[in-house]
Amino acid sequence: MEELHSALVAPRGIWWKAAGRQERIWVTVSFVWCMILFAMMPLWHIKGGQNPSGIRARVEPEAFRRRVDQFIADYKIGSEAGVPLVAPPPGSDVYLLARMWQWYPALVLEEGKTYVLHLSSIDVNHGFNLQPFNVNFQVVPGYDYGLRITPNQAGDYRVICNEYCGIGHHLMTGKILVKPAGSAAVAPVAQGGTR
Repeated sequence: MEELHSALVAPRGIWWKAAGRQERIWVTVSFVWCMILFAMMPLWHIKGGQNPSGIRARVEPEAFRRRVDQFIADYKIGSEAGVPLVAPPPGSDVYLLARMWQWYPALVLEEGKTYVLHLSSIDVNHGFNLQPFNVNFQVVPGYDYGLRITPNQAGDYRVICNEYCGIGHHLMTGKILVKPAGSAAVAPVAQGGTR
């Protein structure tokens, strides 16, 4: 009968043999490639430009909601499908609130102007994905993620939630309208307009 072994007792005899030449080459190539990829992570963060650092701070969800309400009261120009349409002045703080199943409010920004976009959630984790660009952020309740942005292309963009947040997740879309530099203000949209 063959004797059983555990990890605590080494098997008897020659159970280990040195790696062959080809195996040593592939282990070496794999290790070197891992080190290259490891070195690229911090380098790409600094030089790549696709991982903005941003401003992070703890915030009570209710306090962030109050900031959003004040932001809307200060800069509202109309509404679209029942969602406030807000046009803040260049250089200001811009607030976008994630909640089941809505991005709130809709934003009107000016091309070529810099803003600080503040993102937070008041209920569960959400994912901020700006379409058609590959811009993704995790939006977590209790955290204010501030991001310095300068829209460089006029257009009508959608914000999609890419973190499953419940049964209405597929309906969670927001809007950011970037108007051309120097254009007239966006005309207010009547209550109940289309999105």
